[in-house]
Amino acid sequence: MGRNTERNIKKHNDKLHKEQDKVKAAKVLRKEKLKLIAKKFNEDKSSENN
Repeated sequence: MGRNTERNIKKHNDKLHKEQDKVKAAKVLRKEKLKLIAKKFNEDKSSENN
């Protein structure tokens, strides 16, 4: 029996896609946090100017 059976390929791909989804989710989360930080920073700056 070969190592590259359908089941093994599927298991590997599922694992791979799960990891890729984690990376994507982390990227999105970082972008959202950065947006919030930038927004807060800009609000603080504008309130100092008034």
